[in-house]
Amino acid sequence: MAAGQGRSNRETLFGMTKIPGDSQIRAKLDPIEPSQFQPMFDDVLDELQRSDGIQAFHRLDNHVLIALDGTQYNGSYQVSCPQCSTRQHGNGKTGYHHDMLVATLVAPGHNRVVPLIPEFIVPRDGHDKPDRESCAARRWLAANGPSHASLNPIIMGDDLFSRQPIREAVLAAGMHVLFVCKPSSHPAVEDFRTGVVLDEPKNAVKRGSRRFTWRYRWMNEVPLRGDERAMMVNWLMIEIIDPTGKITHRNSFITDPPVDRGNVIEMAARGGARWKIENESFNTLKNQGYNLEHNFGHGGQNLSAVLATLNLLAFACHTIRALAIPLWRAATEAIGTRKRFFEHPRSITVFLVLPDWEDVLATLAFIKPPPQPSRQINLTTDRDCDSRPLTQSRR
Repeated sequence: MAAGQGRSNRETLFGMTKIPGDSQIRAKLDPIEPSQFQPMFDDVLDELQRSDGIQAFHRLDNHVLIALDGTQYNGSYQVSCPQCSTRQHGNGKTGYHHDMLVATLVAPGHNRVVPLIPEFIVPRDGHDKPDRESCAARRWLAANGPSHASLNPIIMGDDLFSRQPIREAVLAAGMHVLFVCKPSSHPAVEDFRTGVVLDEPKNAVKRGSRRFTWRYRWMNEVPLRGDERAMMVNWLMIEIIDPTGKITHRNSFITDPPVDRGNVIEMAARGGARWKIENESFNTLKNQGYNLEHNFGHGGQNLSAVLATLNLLAFACHTIRALAIPLWRAATEAIGTRKRFFEHPRSITVFLVLPDWEDVLATLAFIKPPPQPSRQINLTTDRDCDSRPLTQSRR
């Protein structure tokens, strides 16, 4: 950071007098349990509600949609820890990585998502992907269900989640479900609806010069599995048919709110929003400047999980600022991509001392000219600081 006339950006922007080295930061973070950051994620949701940003996420009957999905982070060929998972790659090497279940607030037609506190997948959860994600999902629901129930949430997930144990866990948490339900993995659902003539409302959609038909079906009170203890669910399907009559897309879901002609289109749109956790969340975290998959360090206890949690928390805070703070939104729109936006503050604070974050954002948004640089600018690292970059991968 720039320093001149006895001031520096670390003092004006962060209120710091000294910057710890990356090894000191790792040592301080390693013993912290990731769950300790829960209040900070709660603060993000509180700010979203205070600023009325939550209204953009409300859908039919004032529900919000929370998508669950697993993802990988902190990958390395050389560095590992007891919490690592392993994978044999095609090049013959063994890769080490961590997995976590991410919960994300999404909405159809809305280009913003808000990550919530994650649940980490650990080796004791098993080796199969369905079992691992199922265990993590049930832990997340038990830990966070009570605090999120006031949002009236519908929990969303792919076909791995549409099993009775998770359905029971969602209900126990006071929430609703909307899970992908593939015919191949739910024969009881398919057998139950076979031979039943269902209502099929259709909706014509124009894409360019071509007209597509969106067709919907639904059925209430369907057994989730083929035994006497099966829970009853409500089933719906969407099909997209091109002008030649070919079905180009088909997806089906299970849910617990009743489905009817009046809400089936909205329910199907909700189901499609599940993909936003992949497109707007994981893609942003991995490719737009957050570098989620980078190995920032394993530590001996919780370091990798803590750093991943802080990464998600930063993403959540940036999203809330974009929704609630016009100056932040103006700065990001002036610069363009999120990744470029992160590069600009890093660059200008090398040469300029800015009094506060409002000046940083106003400068980035070209609303006001930048302050004149001091004649005495110290670009060297403070003697009491570790000059190695935090992104350097080591234990």
